[in-house]
Amino acid sequence: MADSNSRIAWHRTRLKKNREALKALEVARFTTGHEKSGETAKAIAELAHKIVESEKCIAAHERQTRRPLGTDFGSLTNVSWSNWNFHVSGQR
Repeated sequence: MADSNSRIAWHRTRLKKNREALKALEVARFTTGHEKSGETAKAIAELAHKIVESEKCIAAHERQTRRPLGTDFGSLTNVSWSNWNFHVSGQR
């Protein structure tokens, strides 16, 4: 998905890279065992923090720019529910 906002595009790229790096660190931590210095745990915590920051930024942007889905009460009251059938005959 292309973003017109370069800041959001940067956050999406950063999010993808940080998730991949976090996954690689967690896999390495469990395959090699525990380390004494705790640098891996610190790196994992830092990546998790960066991921949360990017997710928050992207979510705020999507809340501001997304079109409403039209499922508010006013829109639903205008639908003719008598012609709408959830179950198609013969299929379940």
